[in-house]
Amino acid sequence: MFKSCWKPLVLSILGLSLLSACSEKNSDSNNTASHTANGASATSSVPAASASAAATPTITINTARGEVSLPENPAKIVVFDMATLDDLTALKVPVTGAPKKVLVPYLQQTLDSVTNVGTLFEPDLEALNTLKPELIIIAGRSAPKHDELAALAPTIDMTDTGQDLIANGIKLLDTYGKLFKKEAEAQKLHNDIQNLLTETQQAIKGKGNGLILMVNGGKLSAFGSSSRFGWIHTQVGVPVADSNIPASPHGQSVSFEYVQKTNPDWIFVIDRTAAIGEEGKTAHAVLNNDLVRQSKAWKNGHIIYLSSAAYLAAGGVQQIKTDLTNIKTAFTK
Repeated sequence: MFKSCWKPLVLSILGLSLLSACSEKNSDSNNTASHTANGASATSSVPAASASAAATPTITINTARGEVSLPENPAKIVVFDMATLDDLTALKVPVTGAPKKVLVPYLQQTLDSVTNVGTLFEPDLEALNTLKPELIIIAGRSAPKHDELAALAPTIDMTDTGQDLIANGIKLLDTYGKLFKKEAEAQKLHNDIQNLLTETQQAIKGKGNGLILMVNGGKLSAFGSSSRFGWIHTQVGVPVADSNIPASPHGQSVSFEYVQKTNPDWIFVIDRTAAIGEEGKTAHAVLNNDLVRQSKAWKNGHIIYLSSAAYLAAGGVQQIKTDLTNIKTAFTK
């Protein structure tokens, strides 16, 4: 009897053991699958973050509002400053948007290829919303719109002090070289300007003083060494014909008699009317009168007309090179 009862009991125990083993195996398998899935998810998120960080290194630059950190080499750029557009064009940095109605001849090809985003004074917010730029660059005339533009996209204000135009222009060029990974190109242009400045400084030595005049709608304004055009005196080295001209953003209003009495050896002319595309007499036509013709500058053909960029894109690398070349050429005739 004992023998007949033992056999079913053994079979029952074996069955229970097998069920327990299968249950543990399934449980281990489920736990392993769960840990593997969680582990895969955690592992994939780390490389993704690292790749993102590696793909967008940042660079810190100086702006008119302090130091700013930006992603290196941003791709979608909108520019509200013609000196900046001048530099980026020279560095072959693509620009997506800019005010198109600006009369700087050497920038026309660039301006023809960009989206119009308003004017230097009034940005087109609808166009900017459509473009979704990665960076907006402003300065000078557009600087008051900083907060409005910063609400749409990262915005930097690159306004300079208005003094030492050539030195500040070179610094701006170097900054853009670093930001857009164009250091070698920027350094070459930097060297070109330094060499041209040295040559121009040599050319003007001992050849008389100068007076800077802006002609606007038939009226004259004189600018001294502390003005935005003072680089002709302070950096190129042309002596001033009148040391009493006060510092003023718009110059000192003067008459034709003033030019006659000051009697400069050289006159440097900014034709604002032509620069902004207004109708009216050219600067040459305005100055061609009995009083100005009595000056040494007029008699000797020492009238130098600065480029429109000297008014619209002052401090841009191409503006600096253009006007230094014009001055050097005039003084070496």
